[in-house]
Amino acid sequence: MEVWMSLLIVGAIAGFVGGLLGVGGGLVVVPALVFVFAAQKLATAVAIPLAFGTSMASVFFTSLSSVRAHHARGAVVWDMWRRLTPGILVGAAAGAALATVLPGDGLRLGLCAYLMLIAAQMLFPISPRPRPQPIGRGGMAVAGSLIGAVSGMVGFGGASLSIPLLSWSGVQFRQTIGTAGAIGLPIAFSATAGYVTFGFASDALPPFSLGYVYLPALAAIVAPSMLLAPVGASCAHRLPVPVLKRALALALLLAAARLAMAH
Repeated sequence: MEVWMSLLIVGAIAGFVGGLLGVGGGLVVVPALVFVFAAQKLATAVAIPLAFGTSMASVFFTSLSSVRAHHARGAVVWDMWRRLTPGILVGAAAGAALATVLPGDGLRLGLCAYLMLIAAQMLFPISPRPRPQPIGRGGMAVAGSLIGAVSGMVGFGGASLSIPLLSWSGVQFRQTIGTAGAIGLPIAFSATAGYVTFGFASDALPPFSLGYVYLPALAAIVAPSMLLAPVGASCAHRLPVPVLKRALALALLLAAARLAMAH
């Protein structure tokens, strides 16, 4: 019962954070699921991709709810989304495939490093100057592929990479959050399909798993996440976002430290 209550709370926090910062909630969900699966004595080689795959599936629903709220406020640049999506779909599937074959401890340490990088990005934000000329189609394809690959490999929605790209492309700050949330949709769709497909080859998964997506955890996370995502999106236009980013950054650093010491 404690595990499921924890997952419901994680889902609520993930939804709110996803709507507020455009991060899709994966920043919260992945570390939480790694700890939950470790407590259930799953091997690291299974627990890590299972956490990534379940997180990616939850990101899809959280992003869907968040994007609807941001779109209603005109805060999604759909033209930029359309230009990035083809590369994202390819990259996210490739990232998911890599995550299912790399060593579990290597994935865990890579996740720690990525969490610390995102925390540093939040604590010491650097806003790139907008380009005088828009990025071409080829550049967008490459950028989308990289964003998709990294996001698919670590189970996140890609905001840590897409928001700087959007700022560099001249997108206004409020619109970067909504557009980053929309970018999480093709990332989550493609990566989840990859985790489901490649997970069928594993015979060590817990019951009620669909490939590397653990359905009971997904259900417990998605319900409160979808309810809270629009609330976060609404608060993004009213709350002191820099203060909330610093609080989230400190939480990510603590999670990274715990993951680094886990075995």
